[in-house]
Amino acid sequence: MAQTMSIAVPGQLIGSTSEYLPGPGIHVHNSNLYASILGPISKTTPPKPTGPQKRLTKITPAAPVALPTLSIERNISASAIEEGKKGKAEILPEVNSTVLCRVTRIAPRQATVAILVVGETVLDGEWQGVIRVQDVRATEKDKVKIFESFRPGDIVRAVVISLGDQSNYYLSTATNNLGVIMATSEAGNAMYPVSWKEYKDPETGASESRKVAKPF
Repeated sequence: MAQTMSIAVPGQLIGSTSEYLPGPGIHVHNSNLYASILGPISKTTPPKPTGPQKRLTKITPAAPVALPTLSIERNISASAIEEGKKGKAEILPEVNSTVLCRVTRIAPRQATVAILVVGETVLDGEWQGVIRVQDVRATEKDKVKIFESFRPGDIVRAVVISLGDQSNYYLSTATNNLGVIMATSEAGNAMYPVSWKEYKDPETGASESRKVAKPF
């Protein structure tokens, strides 16, 4: 039986291999399960055995317990969105809110983004935000280059630091857990992080610079 839980974001810890089996949209690292994509978490519980059980006549090892399976749907379903629709009608990014956003364009001094998710709430519309060059990292701010930190199409985890002006929220990625969580290479392939400032294309082997969010 499948049961829908909360919405997960890439890199989020969602369980242990001692409690759950990994399904689609989930990867394993150090015996823990982590989300690979954005979407609602689904837990599938194995059916219980039916019919009369055989009586044990001697001491035998206990049968292994069938663990439930966790998976993540690639597309957030209409029902999952509808579930929190009342709350979403009034959800706005606020100072200290953690958001997920998509980079729409970059300039020498800032990256412009569209805010898609506030906390765990998927927004009905998009709010525009800006990540300024001085808000990308906490250290070596004078060495930061926007085009080495973000590219259009990147999905970024950030925090709101100011309501900004009338058209933009000001965002920051200046902690280890903030930054790019999903990136596509110039060849069009989904990449994976290899360091705090680099993603790699598994198909071509090429590396690209990013401000990488700590994955775990």
